Amino acid sequence: MATNFKGTDDYIVSDELARSVDVAMHLGRPLLLKGEPGTGKTLLAVNLAKAMTMTLERWQVKSTTKAAEGLYVYDTVRRLHDSRFGEGDVSDIRRYIDMGPLGRAFKSDARTVVLIDEVDKADLEFPNDLLHEIDTMSFTIPETGETVTAQHRPVVIITSNNEKELPDAFLRRCVFHFIEFPDRDMMQRIVRVHHPDVEEKLLANALEAFYRLRAVDGLRKPPSTSELIDWISALRHSGISEAKLLGAGLPFLGTLLKKEQDVEMLSRRRGRA
Repeated sequence: MATNFKGTDDYIVSDELARSVDVAMHLGRPLLLKGEPGTGKTLLAVNLAKAMTMTLERWQVKSTTKAAEGLYVYDTVRRLHDSRFGEGDVSDIRRYIDMGPLGRAFKSDARTVVLIDEVDKADLEFPNDLLHEIDTMSFTIPETGETVTAQHRPVVIITSNNEKELPDAFLRRCVFHFIEFPDRDMMQRIVRVHHPDVEEKLLANALEAFYRLRAVDGLRKPPSTSELIDWISALRHSGISEAKLLGAGLPFLGTLLKKEQDVEMLSRRRGRA
């Protein structure tokens, strides 16, 4: 099934990424996205759901996240509270079962997009613990004996920042796409989405300064797309001349660089120049 996903008014998508979305949906496989922060991994899921008028179920993974939480959570604390204070029928365990993002997607009457964001933040067993449910699109709730089976296979988008290696068994079940950092032409299109009336010369000089900064060896966190967009907004708000962007010092450097070590390193280099 072709997605015809070409991005949205707010999200520019490359042809390669659009094809990866199409393949993942056709195969019914999760789409695993990697790429440095700021390349739009999370926003892909948001805008795919928007473009295809699907509900987005977002699962933000943390270091303590367990795979079962994406399916359902049994609220034992609430049940204990109700049993002590006589609130509700505590014998009906279903009252204390809360569906997680995957569980809600499985039970939905319509196809949804599920975003599993930053899967590599969890422990090493987390991805493997999802394999059976993602393959079969069903799971059982032992507390009630209910089996939940997806009425419609959700579109699963998984993002990773490469903080940990993911298991091979998990990778085999995914369609993989690495989002390259945008080149200047693509970045110009992205910036114009957010600043449609930006002056040509300001944009050209800002891009020149931005990519020159990203090329500095040793940066711990090179500036990303979102930081460039914020920087241009600050430049325009302050009426900074485009000519100043190509000089020795960049205005509002803290908008671009977020690590103290990077700012100090750049200052030292300029001091030696």
